[in-house]
Amino acid sequence: MNETLNKEPVTSNVATPAKKKEDTVKKVVIICSKGTLEDVYAALIMANGALADGRDAKMFFTFFGLDAITTAKADHLHTATVGNPAFMPSMPTMVGGLPGFEKFASYMMQKQMDKLDIPHVTEFIEMIDAGGGEIYACKLAADMFKLEKKDFLPEVKDIITVSDMYALADGEGSHFIFI
Repeated sequence: MNETLNKEPVTSNVATPAKKKEDTVKKVVIICSKGTLEDVYAALIMANGALADGRDAKMFFTFFGLDAITTAKADHLHTATVGNPAFMPSMPTMVGGLPGFEKFASYMMQKQMDKLDIPHVTEFIEMIDAGGGEIYACKLAADMFKLEKKDFLPEVKDIITVSDMYALADGEGSHFIFI
């Protein structure tokens, strides 16, 4: 009888590299509904990162997120100091509500981003547009705030409905990110 047939397979202690899982995320639709500095930058950084990784990136700005794509407000966003538990946690919330504090905090945050060479909102939007990303405004929110195409940055491709926004994600490998 052949004893080699009954033996367990020989294993080694050397780890074999795991097979890299195929990336299934091909397209992201990033919905930005807030107009605070930190929320808008989160959306812009995610869109820019998606484009840098070779993914499609489409941005849909709604409600107060529209501030990020209007010519009058895009580079004048503020950070939320009230109701934001992560902002200076050792400071009482009511301090964040003092007159001028939000403006000061926003200035300090922008100064820190400038040190890190993080582009301003309008420059970031230009970069995303130049990189092939698409930027849209929500029709309902634009109507609500009485905004027209002329009120938005030139990179805003169109003012669209929610149904149109869902159509942007058509196809396999699409993911929504809500901020």
